[in-house]
Formats: sequence, structure tokens, C-alpha cells
Amino acid sequence: MASPVFYGSGGLLTYSNPHSSISSKNQFVTRCNVAEPLKFKDNGKPSVPVINGERTVLLPRFLSPNQSQGLQTQKNGTRLKIFSGTANPLLSQEIACYMGLELGKVKIKRFADGEIYVQLEESVRGCDVYLVQPTCPPANENLMELLIMIDACRRASAKNITAVIPYFGYARADRKTQGRESIAAKLVANLITEAGADRVLACDLHSGQSMGYFDIPVDQVHGQPVILDYLASKTICSDDLVVVSPDVGGVARARAFAKKLSDAPLAIVDKRRQGHNVAEVMNLIGDVRGKVAVMVDDMIDTAGTIVKGAALLHQEGAREVYACCTHAVFSPPAIERLSSGLLQEVIVTNTIPLAEQNYFPQLTVLSVANLLGETIWRIHDDCAGGFEPYASLGID
Repeated sequence: MASPVFYGSGGLLTYSNPHSSISSKNQFVTRCNVAEPLKFKDNGKPSVPVINGERTVLLPRFLSPNQSQGLQTQKNGTRLKIFSGTANPLLSQEIACYMGLELGKVKIKRFADGEIYVQLEESVRGCDVYLVQPTCPPANENLMELLIMIDACRRASAKNITAVIPYFGYARADRKTQGRESIAAKLVANLITEAGADRVLACDLHSGQSMGYFDIPVDQVHGQPVILDYLASKTICSDDLVVVSPDVGGVARARAFAKKLSDAPLAIVDKRRQGHNVAEVMNLIGDVRGKVAVMVDDMIDTAGTIVKGAALLHQEGAREVYACCTHAVFSPPAIERLSSGLLQEVIVTNTIPLAEQNYFPQLTVLSVANLLGETIWRIHDDCAGGFEPYASLGID
């Protein structure tokens, strides 16, 4: 098995497949409608962005610190504080580095009986506090930790508390599909609100209606610009490209993705679920013969949907199949399925931390730290993102 290859470019950390066979001789190059493609360094160890350090930061123009220089005045005396939970400390550190801030000091420990203890080790009185904690597996542990962190900040007289939740667990339980089911997404929204959060910042919620479950403002950003930048760095003939939705429910997401990716044609995999985490592919709507198929979804859990969809695409004559998603949940047996050879590359982001043993040659991990960091600054400074160069970030 080939050794993994890492690329570092400012806030972008990728774990890439060195055997990608996309030809660079094609006359037409795929382009996406974001401000500027990412710049890549030579192969080497992954790098962490440093804003006020000695190293030069190579960031895409639409996330460059120079673009938001007016927003980042008086950083040393700012009343903005960022604290990290234990779920994804590396992402929290990358966000703080992009913003030129230090992570706040907090003590988090577990008692012998499993109870969680949180103590802020610096004052947050009158501050805007941002708590970075995805509710990824173990979902219940990380959710409870987030609630206790919110409560600690509220009791320490923080002015505003924003829960930054890169991955919102229980988002799939957003409706009743049969009698006597719970709507856990609404319950979790109530818990976060009652704990004392004033705002929620989330990344690629499973469904848009989840924002309506909160009685506080919710900002949702999308990981599409990061993935699109990476795909734009590949020389894929636009005439050979097709974007595939792995199910009917993801058609709107795939259509938006295809529009920004050279307005590529769209195909849909029709599937029917027989049970939770079990998917059965039925047929394909659209033409993929001889094309490079890019499957787009918000998350990959057990990878049953993606892998069965990839098998169907190969049966229908697709030349290569790529899988893109924001949240890499990767519940067993996802790794075995994804590394089986059906997929040319699996492109995900770091909203959920991946253990080193879960890496495989086809995996590429992109960082959303710059995206979340820029959003935090704009929330803090009461700025919208509806004008260039930030229109593609999805910040309302």
C-alpha cells in the first residue's frame, strides 16, 4: 500500500491519494465559481496556519487575512474569546491561528463515575465567547460537555455565548417517519438553548429545517467552497464531469454543487432504505457513461449509500467515481467499504476528527478552519457575508 501524501497550504490540510489518474492533458479545465483556487505547497508535512507568527501564510484570496483587515482591528484588546472542548481540539487551534488569537484556558476532566467537570481558567465577564465543540461520536459525551461549557460561561457572566458546532449530532432525527418516534434534533436544540447559548454556528446541517428548531439565531456555513477549491485544482475536462446525488433528498445540494462546478450535468441515484444505516440502491437517473462522476453528500456514516452508489455508477459505465462530503462520521465498517477500490478518491473535511488508523490511501481531508474563523469574525463584528469576496461562504 502506498504511503500517504500530505499537502499543507495555510489553513488547508489534506491527506491525498498519490495515484489519482485524472489526466492533465485535457483541453478544458473544470472551474468553480469561488473567488480563487487554493494554492498548494510542495509535498511535505502538514502545516498549521500562523497569522501573527514568522511563517508566511498561503491562503486563498477569499479567506486571506488581508481581506478582513478592517474587521480584525484591536485584536490584542478584543473582547472575543474562543474555547475548545475535547471533541476536536486540532480544529479549534486552527481556527484560533487563522484569527490570530489564543485559545482560552479551560479545565475539562471526567470523574471516576463518568461525570464531566468544566472550569474556565480565565475571566469571560462581558466577553463574546465562542465554544468550539462538534457533537460527533461519542455524541452523548460531547453534547453533555458542550452543555456544561455553556453553563460555565453563563455563570461566569459572559456577554454572549455562541456554540460553534461544526458537526451537529442528532441532525438526522429531524422528523417523524413513523408513529411514536422522537424528534431528537428539536430536543437537542432545546437543551442548547436552555443551557444558555445565545447563538449557534453550524456547518452543513443535515436539513435546513433544523435551524427552525432553535429559538435563538443560527448561522449555517457550507463546506462547499473548500471542496470546490480542491476540485478546481484538478484538471478535469468539464465535458467529462457529472455530479451525482446519492439519494433523492440530496438533489438540491448536488444541484447547487454542480452549478458552481462548471455547471456540470446532474445524475441521481434512487435508493430505498430497509432500516437504519442500511441502504439499497435501485436505479440511476441520468447518464454517466464514460464520465468522471462526483458524488456529493453532507456526511458519510457507514458508507453503505456511497459505496453501493459507486458500484452502480461503475455498472453504468462511469470512468472514475469521486465521493465528497463535509462530515466524515465513518462508523464501522465505513473504512473497509471506502478503501475497497470502487472510489478514486474520498474528499472530506475536518469537522469531525479522524484517528490516524482510519486513514486510507484514497482519503483527502480538507480544513474548514479558515471558513469558520472568518464567520466568527463577521458574527462578532455584526457584518454580513452577502458581498464579494465573501458571497461564496454562505454567511447570512
